[in-house]
Amino acid sequence: MWKSNKVADLFDKKHKIEKDINKIQKNCKHPTKSLKSIRERVDSSSTIIRWVCDECFLPIGYPSDKERHNYLRQ
Repeated sequence: MWKSNKVADLFDKKHKIEKDINKIQKNCKHPTKSLKSIRERVDSSSTIIRWVCDECFLPIGYPSDKERHNYLRQ
């Protein structure tokens, strides 16, 4: 019984943290961005290259072919 309560508590904390992150990302003005390699999906190990806000870490755009090529050359 103790473990299921602990798991439920952890899921509740996770949900609250995700809500806080979403609120921060929604209110962020995304003043600066960087090209980053990020996971394609939460449950995936494959990565994709996206423009990501430096302050809130929200993926905010797709790089051009030239930008992607330059990023991969680094």
